[in-house]
Amino acid sequence: MGDKHAGLIVWDVDGTLIPADLRWLRRAVARTYHLTESAIVFPSSRVHGYTDESIVIDTAIASGVAEANAEKGFARYADVLMDVMAEGEAELARDQAAYPGAADTITALSENGFVQTALTGNLRTSAEFKLKVAGLGADLDLDLGAFGSDARERFDLPAFVVDRFRERFGHPLDPARTVIIGDAPNDIATARHAGFGAVAVAHRLPVEDLAQHAPDAIVDRLEPEAVLRAIRTAMESVKNR
Repeated sequence: MGDKHAGLIVWDVDGTLIPADLRWLRRAVARTYHLTESAIVFPSSRVHGYTDESIVIDTAIASGVAEANAEKGFARYADVLMDVMAEGEAELARDQAAYPGAADTITALSENGFVQTALTGNLRTSAEFKLKVAGLGADLDLDLGAFGSDARERFDLPAFVVDRFRERFGHPLDPARTVIIGDAPNDIATARHAGFGAVAVAHRLPVEDLAQHAPDAIVDRLEPEAVLRAIRTAMESVKNR
């Protein structure tokens, strides 16, 4: 990473920058597979921290759709989801406003020289829509990011960030100056898999539960100075591995 950059910060979206809310998935899965919303059953262990493709197909199967039809039907999901979210934009703005401190933290990191993007299980179109509605997209370079529309498995997503960074800047991404910030154990595992630093935000899970997954640092809220300290701790940890 060039000297002009302090590092690359890779944000998760749902549960990290904005509250996680399954209503959009529920509505879109129901409409995609011609089910009632009351028939939707989410697989308890494969929702938070996974990609939309994985969640949608597993949810359809758990809701009684044959596996082959669940796989085939996913091709319709992206368009259905965006229709559902566009219809509910006012609801999204009201009920999934950015977490306190999210906008200030993103701004502070930008002012401190960090490049920022996203790595999320959301399809890119829905991630962009959520971030726009929440007023958080301006300082995030989403062209460097990775999304559920890039790959079905979350562990495959960091490679897209690596490739897009090299294409943009003309030199390799330095893992020791790259940090994923997320709220789920799978965010931590994804950072470890990629060799990046991991900062966990205790928005949904208690600090004690997150600590069991050994992130490099944990913050209990998005407060700019606390997040900056956590990022520096994570980068130092990666260097010392």
